[in-house]
Amino acid sequence: MILIALLALPALGALLAFLPGRTGRLAATCAAGLTFGLSLRLYSTDSGYWYEFDRAWVPALHLRFHLGIDGISWPLVVLTTLLTLLCCLYSLWKTPDNRLIGLLLALQVGLLGVFVALDLVLFFVAFEVVLLPMFAIIAGWGGPKRRHAARKFVLYTLLGSMLLLIGVVLVINQTGTADLARPAGTASLAAFVFLALGFAVKAPLWPLHSWLPDAHSEAPTVGSVLLAGVLLKLGTYGLIRVAIPVAPDGAREAAPVLAALAVGAILIGGLICLAQKELKRLIAYSSVGHMGFVLLGIATMTATGLQAALIGNLAHGLITGLLFFLVGALKDRTHTGELSELGGLRESSPQLAGLLGFAALASLGLPGLAGFWGEAFAVIAAAQRGWWLAAVLAAVGGALAAAYLLRLLRKVTHGPSTLKLTGPAGYELAAWAPLVVLTVAVGLAPLLVTGVTGPAVDALVEAFTK
Repeated sequence: MILIALLALPALGALLAFLPGRTGRLAATCAAGLTFGLSLRLYSTDSGYWYEFDRAWVPALHLRFHLGIDGISWPLVVLTTLLTLLCCLYSLWKTPDNRLIGLLLALQVGLLGVFVALDLVLFFVAFEVVLLPMFAIIAGWGGPKRRHAARKFVLYTLLGSMLLLIGVVLVINQTGTADLARPAGTASLAAFVFLALGFAVKAPLWPLHSWLPDAHSEAPTVGSVLLAGVLLKLGTYGLIRVAIPVAPDGAREAAPVLAALAVGAILIGGLICLAQKELKRLIAYSSVGHMGFVLLGIATMTATGLQAALIGNLAHGLITGLLFFLVGALKDRTHTGELSELGGLRESSPQLAGLLGFAALASLGLPGLAGFWGEAFAVIAAAQRGWWLAAVLAAVGGALAAAYLLRLLRKVTHGPSTLKLTGPAGYELAAWAPLVVLTVAVGLAPLLVTGVTGPAVDALVEAFTK
């Protein structure tokens, strides 16, 4: 029942948020804290699924309310609960609106549902639950063009959902089961293509990414943090948990195409970032490139590549979450995101400049910080598969990331300052500090992640290579 509690706590918190005044906000934040604690409690060293809950859901259609957690899903569950808790704490002071905190917890229910669902139809339902809370967060608390950005987000996501639904129907018709814990593994290439396209929209992967910059530019800070930190992971997680296990033969046929798209995302994302003049859009486009490395690791279908994808997912969530927190702080103080108007930060606020420099170096893959391992091992996995051109081009994309992030630092931190900015407030440091600590910890000790994901990845690779 611990898995039921994992979903019930944030759902209860979302309801408690609508109690009047500060009481509702505190009750909801406490629910987020309890959910985070519960997610840590889920860790186990057992093989297979650590916890599992399986009951009949719609018996006439042979659907089951089947939940489970293992080494593949647990890191993302913890990342989701941590970022949601930090966003709630941040909102207590920055945006003390009960509705916003309630929506953050409603969003968390859908996110956690995706990561623990072991029934394909239940997975699809949880995948869709995420849509409305994020739409409301962008449309209700975003920037001047928030409604346009929210509509674009919904339209693209519904397109992905339609493609995903076709894939779900094909899988169930072809395999006779919706069970993800023990997939039949006989779905066709067409089923894999529809599943992959549906997940590609959510990731988002080039060329289905154009909704992302608008959504990030207009979303409030906490919306951007969860959008980049967790929502983008739904697509890549879906490829690992659903698409490859249920259609391994189709995945092998499509692997070179996925690798080519991944390299395209890495290079095109980097080139677009070099031309960006607005801070949030630059960070948003950088996610396209970073998720390209994750896709490249997945496309190899090797243990090294899947490990690279999983640690890359986690690292991107930590680092990009921190970047959007910092960018939000800068925009709140300066009321602009234009790079040309943000010079001299190291003079006007050395603390913010230092934190931004740390986050940028982590994002470009500096060894010793979390961003290094996923990208490095994705390139190694591609080389091991014999995809030398893809490996070389991906490495060039890594150099582009260094170029645009160093350009960002030069424009924002250097030069004469015309602004007088306050340093980080206590509530901001409380939200940022865990992300800084974890970025260093994962960078110095990647075994914290690979030691958890390793057995589950080995079992997955063994299953689809039989």
